[in-house]
Amino acid sequence: MRSHTPSLVGRDTELTHLERAMAEARQGRGGVVFLVGEAGVGKSRLAAEAVGGALDAGMRVLRGRSSTTGPAVPFRPLTEALMSLFRGGEPMDDLALGPYRPVLGRLIPDWDTGERDTSSMVILGEAVLRLFIAAGRGRGHLLLLEDLHDADPETLGVLEYLVDNLEHTPVLLVATVRTDISDALDLAQSARRRGAAALIELAPLSRPQVHEVIAAQLGVDGPDEVPAEVLERLWEDSAGSPYLVEELLQSMIGSGTLVQGPDGWRAVGDLRRDVSSTLARGIVRRVDRLGAQGLSLLSAAAVLGRRFPLSVLQRMTGVDDRTLLGHLHAGVAARLVVPDEPAPDWYSFRHSPTVEALFTQMTPGQRAELARRAAQAVEELHPGLDGDWCALAAGLRCAAGDRVEAGRLYADAGGRALAAGALNSAVTLLGRAEELLADADDPQARAAVLENLLPALAEAGDFASAFDLVDDLHALGGAGLSEVRLATLHARLAKVAHTAGRWSDGNRQIARAREVLRSAPDEAAAPAVAAIDVTAAYLALDTPGPDRTQHAEKLARAAADTAERHGLPVVACQAWELLATVARERDPEESSAMLQQALSTAERHRLPLQRMYAATRMGGNAWLAEGDTSGLLAARAEALRLGSVNIVHTVDGILVLDSVLRGEEESARSAADACLAVVRRLRLAPAVRYVLMARATLEAHRGDRPAMEAALAAFTEWDGAGSQEEPLSLGLARAFCSLLEENREQARAELAAVLGLEADNPSTYHLSGTHGLVLLLDALAGDADRARHAEITATAMARMRWNRQFVRLADAVLLGREGAGERAAEAVESALAVARPYPLAQHLGLRLVADAAHQDGWGDPVGWLRRAEHYFHERDIAAVTGACRAACAAWARRCTSTAAGPAASPRSCARRG
Repeated sequence: MRSHTPSLVGRDTELTHLERAMAEARQGRGGVVFLVGEAGVGKSRLAAEAVGGALDAGMRVLRGRSSTTGPAVPFRPLTEALMSLFRGGEPMDDLALGPYRPVLGRLIPDWDTGERDTSSMVILGEAVLRLFIAAGRGRGHLLLLEDLHDADPETLGVLEYLVDNLEHTPVLLVATVRTDISDALDLAQSARRRGAAALIELAPLSRPQVHEVIAAQLGVDGPDEVPAEVLERLWEDSAGSPYLVEELLQSMIGSGTLVQGPDGWRAVGDLRRDVSSTLARGIVRRVDRLGAQGLSLLSAAAVLGRRFPLSVLQRMTGVDDRTLLGHLHAGVAARLVVPDEPAPDWYSFRHSPTVEALFTQMTPGQRAELARRAAQAVEELHPGLDGDWCALAAGLRCAAGDRVEAGRLYADAGGRALAAGALNSAVTLLGRAEELLADADDPQARAAVLENLLPALAEAGDFASAFDLVDDLHALGGAGLSEVRLATLHARLAKVAHTAGRWSDGNRQIARAREVLRSAPDEAAAPAVAAIDVTAAYLALDTPGPDRTQHAEKLARAAADTAERHGLPVVACQAWELLATVARERDPEESSAMLQQALSTAERHRLPLQRMYAATRMGGNAWLAEGDTSGLLAARAEALRLGSVNIVHTVDGILVLDSVLRGEEESARSAADACLAVVRRLRLAPAVRYVLMARATLEAHRGDRPAMEAALAAFTEWDGAGSQEEPLSLGLARAFCSLLEENREQARAELAAVLGLEADNPSTYHLSGTHGLVLLLDALAGDADRARHAEITATAMARMRWNRQFVRLADAVLLGREGAGERAAEAVESALAVARPYPLAQHLGLRLVADAAHQDGWGDPVGWLRRAEHYFHERDIAAVTGACRAACAAWARRCTSTAAGPAASPRSCARRG
């Protein structure tokens, strides 16, 4: 939107700042500039000047504008801006975006596969960032977002992420924000305080600058050619606002108080009038010049909002194309409306006072009738009310006085926003629906709202507001809502409690749901029962306690059975996945069978996300069983296709740990650094914890205690204490570090701490040493007998490959102590075969069993120590290297002093030692 002023007045410093920022962006040093000021101070004019400079410099310009049309629509300005990439004619499909391409389907319709998972604003922000980087190489982008004070919460969420991460990109973000209190202004001020953005506050023009604007508007060489009283009046009334200067000047000309004659401009009559009424009269006067039909057309447009679509305007007014465009062109000439550049076929009023002035010309009844016609036009032109149209129709129905229909439309729009992951907008839209339908005699409609509002509040973290709706549930029960639907609502609230970690509240809602269902027919109640059972199962599994797995399994099995009988595929998949998690602790084959059932159900019902979850768990099972990563890699590829960022980085974390255990130090470190850089930025706490645990394990397996402790300190900062990963941090990291320091008692103490943690709250992670390493160390210390060995080897966890190597070494120690030396040596060879992928564990195992073998006279303890010594010497792990050498030397001295003759061998010495 360009002003009629031929040159930009009074903004040289600001324009220089923008030009410098654009030059830096073209060099790959992006940034953020917020243009902040009161309405009419010239933010858009300055932004337009920046756009011109960017185009002249060969930059790509992406523009989007927020709107006050109806409720805020999720991502509108971002969608408008990104669509400019596709209108440019350059290929976008070959950009390397990895798992983030499907995520962008929420903003780019052409990339919407319908198979993506809902993601946080942070993940969407990363996706937008990667798109800008991929598409901006070699030329740079100017991303202009106007009227950010009207932006939806989701746009601001993505923008907050961009603000913190644009520094090393070829993108300059320029956003215009009013000084009125708003979330956007808070964002801008916060970004400036932490040095993430520049904030340019546009002050009103000075008196000389106002005079310069007036002269330019009147087409004269300087202020000396303008009547002094006009200059003074406009300076006083405009308060330095360029917009008011222009509007008031046009009002003077339109009313005949400022006229142009042969001798130049002169003032006629009284210039002293009320500014607001003068402004309104000036606008209305310009509208009146368009004729009665022009007034009707713009009045109808005003009801649609400051921005309005031509197709809807034409349908509600009934004018033909020629008449419509004629009046719009006249409106542009009268400086009332302008084409809405980022959105084809849309126009907008130049300033909001124009809409307000038009409203003064209509009665409430006329506005309501126009709103009714507008809603009808929207619904006729867009029968499905896709995209923004549903929210627009809802606002128009509300303005028309149809509260019930407006409430239903808001409910529909809120449900769509929830499905798209626009949580804050979903809460706003559904809350509006709840308000409008509160007095309606339609419990089913209200229930439909609550079914979406409860999970929306939970996902948004507003648990208090969710629980405030308990009374609404009671009221619906008294209003005749069916038992099944009421019970389903209580189950939804139980799931909210589970998300919030409020176990007692969740169980209360489960109990209430079951109580409601007592009077419902069994067949009718079955779907609700299944939903209740599966929610109760997840509550049970995550609630601390020694019996949680048994209770969760019972509930999940009941949910799975009901879901299979009544055709509830999503519930069935969720139930089988939970059952597989529990079953893995006793029988991997049973777990795999359950996951196969979930996989088959997902494929049969075309549920790609559920299929991916099942495939990921199957890959995890194979990795635990045999160290096989092929299933995980296949699941990761599927997650990449679907855009499931969470699953991609979850698998990446497992692959980092796998590389650590395999001794692939450099690749593990590189992969950990790359993964941490992303998951920290995305605030994916479970993934961050897992990778930090793997990083601590890496340092521990190098014998570097300071580096390990530093990684564990970072782990603790991400709520590591009490997490599922905490036992791994003790067993895989600290216990191993102690062993590499030749401190076996300290290692046993670390493993005892793991046993204590898991006794009170069993973990679903099984590589912490409680089913392998602890048995070996106890056997070496004489604290584990054959019965203990049999107890541990009977578990499924002991058969996992990482644990199995230590279990077999423990068996060798016990066999040697029992006098079965040959079988003991065979057990060591079997353990070495299992440990082949894990060289550090393999050689550490040889170091540990050599003492017992020498003492009990079996195997090849000297040969084992020499192998271990060579390995640990190459890795510069001094304590183990020295211990191996010292033991060999001590045995050699003892052998020399006790040998019967020169034919004595190390093995015979070991047997006699």
